[in-house]
Amino acid sequence: MVGGYYDAGDNVKFHFPMAFTSTMLAWSVIEFGNLMGSDVQHALEALRWGANYFLKATKGVPNLVVGQVGDPYSGHGCWERPEDMDTLRTTYYLTAKKPGSELSSEIAAALAASSIAFKGVAPKYSHWLLNKAKQDELVWEAAWLYKATKVPEYWNFVKANAQLVSYANDFGWDSKHTGVNILVSKWLMKDPSQASPFVPNADNFVCSVLPDSPTKSVSFCKGGLLFKDGPSNMQHATAFSFLSIVYACYMQDAKKIVHCGNVTVCPSELIKFAKSQVDYVLGSNPLRMSYMVGYGKKFPQKIHHRGSTLPSIVKHPKPIGCRGGEQYFKSPKPNPNILTGALVGGPAEDDSFQDSRYIVTQSEPTTYINAPCVGVLAYFKANPS
Repeated sequence: MVGGYYDAGDNVKFHFPMAFTSTMLAWSVIEFGNLMGSDVQHALEALRWGANYFLKATKGVPNLVVGQVGDPYSGHGCWERPEDMDTLRTTYYLTAKKPGSELSSEIAAALAASSIAFKGVAPKYSHWLLNKAKQDELVWEAAWLYKATKVPEYWNFVKANAQLVSYANDFGWDSKHTGVNILVSKWLMKDPSQASPFVPNADNFVCSVLPDSPTKSVSFCKGGLLFKDGPSNMQHATAFSFLSIVYACYMQDAKKIVHCGNVTVCPSELIKFAKSQVDYVLGSNPLRMSYMVGYGKKFPQKIHHRGSTLPSIVKHPKPIGCRGGEQYFKSPKPNPNILTGALVGGPAEDDSFQDSRYIVTQSEPTTYINAPCVGVLAYFKANPS
């Protein structure tokens, strides 16, 4: 199980958030790859790295899926560089007798989405990914498999389980409800007889997140950043911004508007909302701080990330043991290695930010915060106004 990604500042490979990261990166390429210019190759390289790892995770015994590599208690108990880690590398896996359908389906969704992203540039690889993805089926996965294959059975499965995706504004590595509604709405908007309940659910998402909507179910800080219950709030801001732009593009193609009570929402309002979020993230906020490491004049200096905090092997070739890294964690100095491009958990709801490795929910970067932002930034790079 060499390869893959650590999802955050630790050295454990959690496959659930890793698979969601891959799915979102693939979706970014599918929707906005034509706006990425030469950078699309970097996106595809990152996507292939994840896809190759998930092919390994599903390669061995039939009906067995590797679900995690690394013991979280052992791993979180040490502050070590990945190159030095001597923590337990326990491998956890799913079988028919010990199932985990959500995780196996997220991996399948990642492979199906990746197969679409690679279809025009690496057709054989795309076909390989798709064949592997067909081994399991839940709603999120089935929606992606239908998009990739147009096989009616997958769409029938999605429709038969429509009641499972009725939540208006729940989307992230641990919940795909809104993602399903937005994804399938593209081919349902122009056919009212098929639209329910998916398009109305997607419309409800719009009404639940826009600041001026009378039915919004999220809050906003004074600076304008969206907030939702749970740690690492920035994951909601980036994921909801991505969905808003994607849905706005679908609405524009279908010449559709959304009614939120007495408020009429056109595609441009969703784009405006997403832009307000990315502008806040990149520095248009009360602290004038960019929450993307390495971007702008002011950004987080002491992020909760082992590789960023500890000196490199070049500067400190001798191993640093489990407890040896604590002195670097506790240091008041900025991290020696700038993790350029990483998005951290973000500010508190009063717009304050504690640049401290101890405040994990604010200072830890994660792949599932970054992945949705790839598509968002590609869109605004091509459409700056």
